[in-house]
Amino acid sequence: MLRLQPEKHTTMETTPAVKRTPFYSIHEQLGAKILPFAGYEMPITYAGVIAEHECVRNAVGVFDVSHMGEFILRGEHALDLIQLVTSNDATKLVDGKVQYSCFPNDRGGIVDDLLVYRIKEDQYMLVVNASNMEKDWNWLKKQDRWGVDMEDISDRTALLAVQGPKAAATLQKLTDLDLSAMEYYTFAKGTLAGFSNVLISATGYTGAGGFEIYFDEKNAEEIWNAVFEAGAEFDIQPVGLACRDTLRLEMGFCLYGNDINDSTSPIEAGLGWITKFTKEFINRSEIEHQKQVGVQKKLVGFELIDKGVPRHDYEICSDSGDVIGIVTSGTMSPSLKKPIGMGYVPTSYAPIGSVIYIRVREKLLKAKVVKMPFLTNQ
Repeated sequence: MLRLQPEKHTTMETTPAVKRTPFYSIHEQLGAKILPFAGYEMPITYAGVIAEHECVRNAVGVFDVSHMGEFILRGEHALDLIQLVTSNDATKLVDGKVQYSCFPNDRGGIVDDLLVYRIKEDQYMLVVNASNMEKDWNWLKKQDRWGVDMEDISDRTALLAVQGPKAAATLQKLTDLDLSAMEYYTFAKGTLAGFSNVLISATGYTGAGGFEIYFDEKNAEEIWNAVFEAGAEFDIQPVGLACRDTLRLEMGFCLYGNDINDSTSPIEAGLGWITKFTKEFINRSEIEHQKQVGVQKKLVGFELIDKGVPRHDYEICSDSGDVIGIVTSGTMSPSLKKPIGMGYVPTSYAPIGSVIYIRVREKLLKAKVVKMPFLTNQ
């Protein structure tokens, strides 16, 4: 389940103001359960996690993810900086393509995971996690030896994730762009609901298909209303961050702060596929060494065999009860109707079919390591 991040309260002077997205009043009017998350007051649920989860898997749901961060990098050295700080090879991008990547730190861990958009040859957009915006910006500035033109457009950018098998049919009513022709991890700029300069991206964090749309926050309410009017015939619903967590977990997608963090390496986390040693990047030598000689622990997916639900930070144990790892994410899968989770275990326990135990309320519940994604029919 999604881990909320309560704001730290010390004194009135040091308490950071909790931000609101441009859709906050709409969430209130719709009766959403709103709680602080990553510095923002965000909708966690509306009708309930299971109903919202099934809405996205079977029809179309809309997430407000305007809390995410967007940085624009421009100029002849924008690509040089991206190549230095990211693990993937951004030279493979062409205009209109998106790439999943991460920022390795200089200690063997991950600063953040992100999306890299190539707008044009000398202009890119980086989309980062809300909880890491300031950290990521400072990391980029620290590594920038070229004086790259960087602009943080997060506060003026609204972002809706329209996800599910009916997402394309919904949004197609609002744009002349041919959404059916857009391949996964591509994007285009165009007009949506009469508003120009909207970036429509065939991406998402659910595995259900769909799009993420970036636009000026001044047009937030009008675009929200247009999307819901267009999707009415498909029973479109607003959906919250809690079901975003169950949806992404069924796909085995990592969540920063849970499954990856400042001390987990891309190789340990199963992100070798976005780590390219055909170029130089921060901490490449250490990560390449891990790739060659192997790692001591690996992130695995597991299903509980015994009755129970795994949760973040539960202990993973051997059959004798020795602690061998930690659960990083866990839930009762609404689609599979079974308890699933992810966690780090010693490499010897990582093979598919390995038996492990999850300590739940002082009981050891039997589980087995399975291949991810957990849900394979999407």
